Amino acid sequence: MSARDALEDLKSFSNKARVSDLARFYRTAPGEYGEGDLFLGVSVPKTRSVAKKHKELELQEVEKLFSSRLHEARLCAAIILNLKFKSAKETQERKRIFDFYLKQVRNERVNNWDIVDVSAPWMGVYLTEVEDPMPLLIKLSRSKSLWQRRVSVLLTFALIRDGDLEPTVTISRALLEDDQDLIHKAVGWMLRELGKRDVMLLRKFLADYSHQMPRTMLRYSIEKLPERERKKWLAGSK
Repeated sequence: MSARDALEDLKSFSNKARVSDLARFYRTAPGEYGEGDLFLGVSVPKTRSVAKKHKELELQEVEKLFSSRLHEARLCAAIILNLKFKSAKETQERKRIFDFYLKQVRNERVNNWDIVDVSAPWMGVYLTEVEDPMPLLIKLSRSKSLWQRRVSVLLTFALIRDGDLEPTVTISRALLEDDQDLIHKAVGWMLRELGKRDVMLLRKFLADYSHQMPRTMLRYSIEKLPERERKKWLAGSK
């Protein structure tokens, strides 16, 4: 199997009628966050089916998919990487996959919100196995790249599921002043997930920072709180 085979399979599911809608949805116009991204018009379920078929691709072939200008090729690569990570039995193999993923992130190949969101929560599982994930998370959160910053907070999802909530608090605090709506949504989402584990910790964060939080971030973070409480936090915010 090769990246070319996977790409041919993706092309077999191409739907030109969907291309313009996807281009608008993923903001590919000049100056928008997805500028220059190209689409085949393949649905996510079909992309997943291709990824499953090609999950045994060598990493050098997966990298070819990540290097493609075609959105679905990069999404397929991210899903293949998830499948490889899930099946990896040894920590060393998971580290190899995680390091490969970081290479793609740093090379701006994990470069739209759906590709980040399908990959970072799974790749973050590796961080539950390391002694201190914070230097990496902080470095990503300080990146000039919108996508690296989104990866930084989405990686903490796995830590939340593992019961380690402080990394989410730290990275959320670091991203409070971010000017990108996609970061506001991601941070709010992770705070909401944190609140499912420890609502008092969420309330402490809100008490400290709700007046600084962008409205979207705040709304996302309080979605699971009682309506009366949501109104209180919104009324007291900026």
